[in-house]
Amino acid sequence: MSLLERNRFIVNQKAKLIELTNEYAILDEEGNRIGMIRQEGQSTLKKLARFVSSLDQFMTHTLAVYEEDGTKVVELTRPRKFMKSRLEVSDGLGAAVGTIAQENIVGKKRFSLTGSSGEALGAINAENWRSWDFRIEDALGSEVGRITKKWAGLGKEMFTSADNYVVEIDDAATGPLRLLALAAAAGVDTALKQDAQGFN
Repeated sequence: MSLLERNRFIVNQKAKLIELTNEYAILDEEGNRIGMIRQEGQSTLKKLARFVSSLDQFMTHTLAVYEEDGTKVVELTRPRKFMKSRLEVSDGLGAAVGTIAQENIVGKKRFSLTGSSGEALGAINAENWRSWDFRIEDALGSEVGRITKKWAGLGKEMFTSADNYVVEIDDAATGPLRLLALAAAAGVDTALKQDAQGFN
C-alpha cells in the first residue's frame, strides 16, 4: 500500500541528522517504517549556517516524502519568509499540485490550501495557538484529516511520546487535496508548528 492510500500513519519527528540534513521516519500503526521525509537541496554553506546560527527562517527549505522503496511521492518547498510561511507543493514527478499558505500571524494559525491554478481546495486550522493539533478541511469546511499528538487506537507507548505525531486522512480527501494533506503532514515541524508557536 502506498503512502497516498493510507488513512493513518505516524511521523517520527526525532530527526536523523545526515550531514546536518534532517530525515524523519514515517511509520505504520504497528511501528514499521513505511517511508521517510528528507530535507533536500542544502549546500555546504547553508548546512553550516543552520548549524551555527538561527537563520532558518530566512532560508528556503525543501522537503521530500518518499516511500520506503525510495519512490518520491511529494515535494514541498518553503521559500524564505519574514512573517508568514508558504509551502509550494509538487508531486513526485515535479508537477505543481498547489500551495499551503499561512493566513494569519496572531492567534490560532490558519493555512489555506489552493490548487495549482489558484482554486480553493480547503484549509488547515490549528486547534489552539500552542497546539500540535491541526484540522484539515475541504473547500466546504468539512473535516477530511487531522494531525495530532494522539490517536486512541494507538496503544504502543512510543506513539504517545513527544517525538511522534499521528496523521489521519479521510477517504474523502482525494487528488490534489490528498497530496496537500500529505505535504502538510511532512511540513508540520518545518513550517506549520514552528510558525504556530512563533518560533520561526
